[in-house]
Amino acid sequence: MTAKKLVFVAVLVVLVYGAILLWGDVGKLRLVLSGYRWWTFFLALALAFTNYLLRFLKWQYYLKLLGITGVPWWESLAIHLSGFVMSITPAKAGEVFKSGLLLRSRGVPIARSAPIVVADRLTDLTSLILIVGVGGLYFPGGTLPALAALGLVGGIMAFVLVRPLGELALSLVGRVSIGARLAPKLRTAYDALRILASPAALLWPTFLSVVAWGCECLGLWVILRGVGHAVSPAVAFFVYSTATIAGAVAMLPGGVGGTEGMMIALLRALAADVPEAHATAATLLVRLATLWFAVLVGVVALLCFNRWAGRAKAIAA
Repeated sequence: MTAKKLVFVAVLVVLVYGAILLWGDVGKLRLVLSGYRWWTFFLALALAFTNYLLRFLKWQYYLKLLGITGVPWWESLAIHLSGFVMSITPAKAGEVFKSGLLLRSRGVPIARSAPIVVADRLTDLTSLILIVGVGGLYFPGGTLPALAALGLVGGIMAFVLVRPLGELALSLVGRVSIGARLAPKLRTAYDALRILASPAALLWPTFLSVVAWGCECLGLWVILRGVGHAVSPAVAFFVYSTATIAGAVAMLPGGVGGTEGMMIALLRALAADVPEAHATAATLLVRLATLWFAVLVGVVALLCFNRWAGRAKAIAA
């Protein structure tokens, strides 16, 4: 990420979080946090880290599937976690950074490992939509969005697994004025994904993603209990997954602004007993325990990777 982009992200974060603090009333937020049960925050951190480890299993599975061997597990884990440095890129597109690290450490061409990034994004999105669908079934008024979400998952699977349907969808997108500009990128992503397009290559990683993202959804539920509100797990899962998707669709760095705004709005709409200050505090805390914790983990992992890579070069010399 260039210096200009870093400055842009920093300014965006300051503006968005400043606006949230002002909107949520700083005095009320301070009062909520003064009585917050901080052990729930650390539990949310543990749940978030479990997410990272489960997604590491997915990363390892895809490496094996593509025949990329000879990477020690600790080095592979460092590469996987280093990708979280790029969590603040739009839609986490910067996670192709992991392919660059794999090239640097083991000489694996980026074109060979890049399909993993595409498949990883797809299975993460599919899992979040599934969580939205299942979560929506458990509260009034959620049936329609639940059915729409489950139908969308079926459509995604058909798009990937049934090539004629995928080709038809791409051709239809290409005929629309806006879609014509996206068509080349979609074609590249689709061709990369087809390398891994088998039921096993999608279903098992999607299952891992469902459990992984479910851990972060549970983190929101835990944090809400920390601010004194015991909402149902279904609401917490629905709110977190929907807000995460909204942030990705907004194409903002890390979903900053879009995710927080959607999360606060959904908590106020679906959990009427949660006051605005409590919803705001819970949102800020869960984003700290997920997005910003992920960036911190990524920075530490990247420092470790660079140190190991430096030692390897020194030995080789």
